[in-house]
Amino acid sequence: MKQIWIPGIHSVLAVLERGGKTVDELWLQEGSRNPRLEKIQVRAQELGLPIHRHRREELDAHAEGVRHQGVIALYRPPPPYSEVDLETLLDQAGTDALLLVLDGVTDPHNFGACLRSAAAAGLTAVIVPKDRAVGLTPVVRRAAAGGAEQVPVVTVTNLARTLRKLKNHGVWLVGLAGGTEKSIYSLDLRGPLALVLGAEG
Repeated sequence: MKQIWIPGIHSVLAVLERGGKTVDELWLQEGSRNPRLEKIQVRAQELGLPIHRHRREELDAHAEGVRHQGVIALYRPPPPYSEVDLETLLDQAGTDALLLVLDGVTDPHNFGACLRSAAAAGLTAVIVPKDRAVGLTPVVRRAAAGGAEQVPVVTVTNLARTLRKLKNHGVWLVGLAGGTEKSIYSLDLRGPLALVLGAEG
């Protein structure tokens, strides 16, 4: 299974809180006095995960320019979700299914913010197209603050076809746009439901 380095306190803590079985290495910055790293150290010790201390430059090299806050983890992410997995996710969620569909979101910080919000709201999944989308990069994972490790991200080849499948599965589709007369807060948003957002700008 492919390994990736994930940077940042929230992202690393999120994978440790899920049991840490997918974390192969944990690196902390030598001499760091960030008190928030203590929680990560305690959790790693509880899991029996060895902690390696390295110079900041060594962490920088693996973080690919992303601010790591003094911690990175070598992580084996789960296999990516595809259209095949979507029906299972919907069946498991039942009438509580709540999905976010992102069309053409290419800014990693925006995508990360969407994943962070999706995790906080307990969404069933986030659906993105294979093309014209940013993907789960280190910048996205850092911006998501652990959300990328908590919410299934389903990558699909044909978004229009996927939306039709959702409708056929009994999922209501709600498109979000600026400048409309009706507020989202005035709608009955009981599921199963998919919120569809377009590209930035």
